[in-house]
Amino acid sequence: MPSKSKKEWQDTTLQSALKRFPERQERFEISSGTVVEPLYTAEDVEGLDYTEVIGYPGEYPFTRGIQPTMYRGRLWTMRQYSGFASAEESNQRYRYLLEQGQTGLSVAFDLPTQIGYDSDHPRAQGEIGKVGVAIDTLEDMEILFQEIPLDKVSTSMTINATAPILLAMYIALAKKQGVDAAKLDGTIQNDILKEYVARGTYNFPPRPSMRLITDIFKYCGENVPRWNTISISGYHMREAGATAAQELAFTLANGIAYVQAAIDAGLDIDAFAGRLSFFFVSHNNLFEEVAKFRAGRRLWAKIMRERFGAKDPRSWMLRFHTQTAGSTLTAQQPDNNVVRTTIQALAAIFGGTQSLHTNSRDEAYATPSEEAVTIALRTQQVLAYEGGVADSVDPLAGSYLVESLTNTVVEEARDYIERIDSLGGALAAIEQGFMQREIQESSYRYQRDIESEKRVIVGVNMFVSPFPKMTGLLRLDPEVARRQKERLAEVKRTRDSERVALALKGLEEAARGTANTMPAFLECVEAYATIGEMCDVLRHIFGEQKEFLIF
Repeated sequence: MPSKSKKEWQDTTLQSALKRFPERQERFEISSGTVVEPLYTAEDVEGLDYTEVIGYPGEYPFTRGIQPTMYRGRLWTMRQYSGFASAEESNQRYRYLLEQGQTGLSVAFDLPTQIGYDSDHPRAQGEIGKVGVAIDTLEDMEILFQEIPLDKVSTSMTINATAPILLAMYIALAKKQGVDAAKLDGTIQNDILKEYVARGTYNFPPRPSMRLITDIFKYCGENVPRWNTISISGYHMREAGATAAQELAFTLANGIAYVQAAIDAGLDIDAFAGRLSFFFVSHNNLFEEVAKFRAGRRLWAKIMRERFGAKDPRSWMLRFHTQTAGSTLTAQQPDNNVVRTTIQALAAIFGGTQSLHTNSRDEAYATPSEEAVTIALRTQQVLAYEGGVADSVDPLAGSYLVESLTNTVVEEARDYIERIDSLGGALAAIEQGFMQREIQESSYRYQRDIESEKRVIVGVNMFVSPFPKMTGLLRLDPEVARRQKERLAEVKRTRDSERVALALKGLEEAARGTANTMPAFLECVEAYATIGEMCDVLRHIFGEQKEFLIF
């Protein structure tokens, strides 16, 4: 035992030492404003039941990881997010990344695809192929995955409002490849609630959108059992300015809403909960992020077992993908972004992520170049194979700092979830603007700290150097939009128009009634109906969502 208490040490030894460094006596805080102590000891985790709360890897409450072996048994999936311009160009990038050792695909779609407009729609002008690949019909999907066998890869698709359509296209493509849907492995984001909070690519109002989500849960449970039917996302809320505790709390609150909606639709919790997945960001504060991931597993396990009464241990597991923080990448001194991304990747790995995307150094300028995205992938590979980070399960467990921060994040996130419950749940809280206001206030505080230099951003507000001239940036061909519209016109000219009309009529009937909409979506995509045509049917029935007014 130490010869003195922590307080005695702080009052004597620490205070005496700090007199020599007056410039380092400011308050050190994590994102929520919680002060980080200069020293953590056993006193900070006194009374903590390590067996119950921390436990062992692969055992409830999964604080230390969802698998007993974690990366000793299998490395995380290295899944670089990619998609731009045309299906042909994105296909080339996917095949290149797979050749470089990437182990899973992650598809980015352009804005018209995300919000349900075809490339020939007036609202699509200027956005075709810009922030992702343009997909109008099944033909684009066929080109996107040309020479990529769908039974050999795991594919994640960042798509929300139009998630059932893109999933239907993927299933239809597998059928054309001769691949049984039961063998498909992947994820659709399919998280509409966070769109109303932070991202904005919604289409229909919340309640019919929730119906489409539960239709996917039920259909995949019966037909695509290996598919992760939702990736409940905190990433975009954190990028909009949320703290780590807010990111975790708002994400889990949305997860509670999805689980309840599925139960209300008549689904058995243990029939679908094991295919729920999550998506978090990894920010710059290494230890806070590790604590956030560990806290998330502990909270979700308790929510699923105690609140919902799930019996299957797989239903208690919080499985998640992580992406490093795009909002931390700077145009100033862009090579520093490689270092930032490495720290963030380490946090995700030490936090026990199941898959990881590392951002590229040039993303403050443009869609990543081939050289930059290769460096980002190599960062993961160096960490995995040279860094020793995968040798032991939860190597930071038992650290006084990490365990104390984990408890702090648990408490802060639990308090937020209780406040959301008191407002009537996540959907009601979103409709009242609660989450939006909290994120806006946190974002304001963060920006104020940067401008006052309380928070140092290297190369931006300290250690500044002349602005660099970036070379080797990816330039999108302005002809992409013209060629995409020409292909769409050709599909419309050559397809069976009567079959399309019948399929769209079937979708309308399913949407107006209570039948599962997924079979109707499949009929539509196999007839080469367009995303815009299908969404027009739903807009006519469901209406369009307008932005929530926040006062």
